[in-house]
Amino acid sequence: MRILHTSDWHVGRNLHGISLAHAHEAYFDHLVELVRSESLDAVLVSGDIYDRAIPPLESVELLSDALGRLCSLTRVVLTSGNHDSATRLGFGAGLLRPELAICSDAARVGEAVELPDRAGDVGAIVYALPYLDPDLTRHRLADGADVPERSHQGVLGAAVRRVEADLSRRRSSPSVRIPAVGMAHAFVRGGEPSDSERDLRVGGIGDVPVGLFGAELDYLALGHLHGPQAVTGGVAARYSGSPVAFSFSERNHTKSSVIVELAPDSAPQVQVVEAPVVRRLVEITGPLEDLLSGKHEGAADAWVKAVVTDTHRPEGMRELLLEHFPHAIVTLHVPGQALEEVRGVQTEGVDPYEVLESFVEEATGTVPSPDEVTVLRDAYESARGVVA
Repeated sequence: MRILHTSDWHVGRNLHGISLAHAHEAYFDHLVELVRSESLDAVLVSGDIYDRAIPPLESVELLSDALGRLCSLTRVVLTSGNHDSATRLGFGAGLLRPELAICSDAARVGEAVELPDRAGDVGAIVYALPYLDPDLTRHRLADGADVPERSHQGVLGAAVRRVEADLSRRRSSPSVRIPAVGMAHAFVRGGEPSDSERDLRVGGIGDVPVGLFGAELDYLALGHLHGPQAVTGGVAARYSGSPVAFSFSERNHTKSSVIVELAPDSAPQVQVVEAPVVRRLVEITGPLEDLLSGKHEGAADAWVKAVVTDTHRPEGMRELLLEHFPHAIVTLHVPGQALEEVRGVQTEGVDPYEVLESFVEEATGTVPSPDEVTVLRDAYESARGVVA
């Protein structure tokens, strides 16, 4: 069996106000071609299908088209993540065609999805765990009166016990050992986060050890962290990472998907396949003159985060940056060295206009220009009018 592991699509996501629909379209085209060229038996998507619980219409249409194309070629198993609405994503799951399994119901945790091989026999079984919010799912995962503790480790531990019970039953007979794959959307200890993931901490506990998932699974397809990485210390586990960069903290990631080859009596073989990059993310830092000098001309076609370090904010800074970097979507002024300590502005018994002008001089190091003086005076008069 050859399956593809991906996760964290976040369909509908923006990057500093820029739609990433074009990047998702390119990835879905790539995914369909990969399934076709590699003759993959299934695609597993480990949560965060959408970027928000109620996705915009365009996102629903984009996902519907992608799943339709994939299901015409192979089987697809997807779970809900912490960004998804489990109920909305899973609506009608029991009515779907067999090529598509949406696993978002916590009450059905422990039920296996059987993947057929080329001969029509069961070639692999998948235990797909949706994101399990402790407050919303702990009572649904209770074993009689035994309610899991209010933590991710508590609810995931209860879910894994259900998986282990079903897998033990299936492997109790002397028949051929069928490979088993787990899917989970969680922060597994040892993983390296990015700043674009939503915090999962509940009651101060947000991560779980990989050993929680036991040793009987052949592969654990993880979702939630956006950087592709293996997690050591237990079952063979990986984060596929997001297929698209969602923040500048991910600018050095090599976005990818994972092809996993499963066999009854051998360890899984893993192949990482790079995802297409529609536009790179680049961060440049330095004095404005340095940024405009031509040394960063290779970033002209990239999404750019420009951090200008001049002591005082240069006039027309953003406009000048956009002339050189048309896709500069973040422009910041962060002085490279702190301004001299502000002495403080004397206000008692001083004309209010003088106070304002003195403050600007203290804060910026320069006397306000005539135009700035006019703006300050107009602002003061407007504020007085509101108070009056």
